[in-house]
Amino acid sequence: MTKIAAVAPAPAAAEERGQRKTLEGVVVSDKMDKTRVVRVTRSMRHAFYEKVMTKSKKFHAHDEANQSREGDTVEIISTRPLSKTKRWRVVRVVKAAPRVSEVK
Repeated sequence: MTKIAAVAPAPAAAEERGQRKTLEGVVVSDKMDKTRVVRVTRSMRHAFYEKVMTKSKKFHAHDEANQSREGDTVEIISTRPLSKTKRWRVVRVVKAAPRVSEVK
């Protein structure tokens, strides 16, 4: 499910910033304000046993508008350090998770 690609910015900005990495993952936590925890899963083959395994890693990503929710599939891009743990930014929501309304 991992998608690593380089985004080509404008020619003038390319000299300053260089290439940026993009990843695609699922939001596992939206409890913090303007911060999302995104789990990025990738498949790899074991070096000796050659069995296909899945590995995952969690990234803290900045979401300025608080637009993504838990369960959404989002695209994140690398950015300058925004805090102690945040080095990624949410670019867009690729697929929104179904919303369940709670009635009390």
